Amino acid sequence: MNRVFKEDLEAIIAENIPWEKLEGKTVLITGASGMIGTYMLHVLTILNDERGLNIQIAAMLRNASKLPDEIRRREDVKIVTHDVTETIEIPGEVHYVIHAASPASPLIMQDKPVETIAANTIGTFNTLKLAKEKHAEGYLFISSREIYGQPEEGQEFFYEDTYGFVDQLNPRSCYSEGKKAAETMCVCFHDEYGLNAKIARLAHTYGPGMSIYDGRVQADFLKNVFHNEDIVLKSEGTAIRTYTYIGDAVAGLYRILLGSEDIVYNIGNEDGKVSIRELAEIMVDIYPERGLKLVFDIPEGGTKGTAPYTLGILSSKKLREIGWSPKYSVKEGFRRTLEYLEIEEGAEHE
Repeated sequence: MNRVFKEDLEAIIAENIPWEKLEGKTVLITGASGMIGTYMLHVLTILNDERGLNIQIAAMLRNASKLPDEIRRREDVKIVTHDVTETIEIPGEVHYVIHAASPASPLIMQDKPVETIAANTIGTFNTLKLAKEKHAEGYLFISSREIYGQPEEGQEFFYEDTYGFVDQLNPRSCYSEGKKAAETMCVCFHDEYGLNAKIARLAHTYGPGMSIYDGRVQADFLKNVFHNEDIVLKSEGTAIRTYTYIGDAVAGLYRILLGSEDIVYNIGNEDGKVSIRELAEIMVDIYPERGLKLVFDIPEGGTKGTAPYTLGILSSKKLREIGWSPKYSVKEGFRRTLEYLEIEEGAEHE
């Protein structure tokens, strides 16, 4: 196992989270091969290996070959090859459901808006229905800061009860509107059936396991640094984002699932607030010995397929009040991500 990945997993299970609630339980994870799903899955396997919790894991995904051999060989992992937009039937008990299946790439959202909104609406309904039928002890929906939309002028922070503007007639809103509808489903199942549903709204999350070819700006920057290329900005880079390292985010997700009382929480590292330009500058500075530069090449008419939001920082005050605290700065987190990528490349060439 990649050293950086293993260190992250060890740090997560060292958190003061009531892991004992999972002992002897069955946990379904959808999107089990995605970045978030992969971390959520491996946290459970390491809890089994190091603490003997005997958790049974149902890993749901559309293509089983995306899971590493070490996972496919495990007796505590049952691979369920299935599309969440189809009715889900799983024999036996399911005590917890983690719904992480959703496209996250702007390229997919642009080219496949129907599939994107379906995963978040139909997929959420199907997983909620399963959780209700199984009398699940907990359900976690992975939402996004994009549900908040564009903030009002001068609005710096988004709290769990404040919202901005989303244009539902823009096809790019397939992601944000799908997430919003899914959140409403969660509270409906909670209100009508008493399902212990939780919603986690993630800020921009990055780290080991993310694709450097998915079209997101942080992925493009990582790809540049990884290949020793200058970073080329297609805008002035004034848009503000908050970036949260995957290890910190997953610790927050499990804290919400197992150790929270309310339904909805933001997960975002306010200290990770940077402009796109600042992020590019941080990235080229990670390896100063490479002599990489930041270059501007702004096309006429702007860019297509990107989220139209320029402000709006997630406040994690509510999550911090129940014990969550991010550990990695933007520079440290991206440095770890690059270390992970380079270790992986070295393993491929062995």
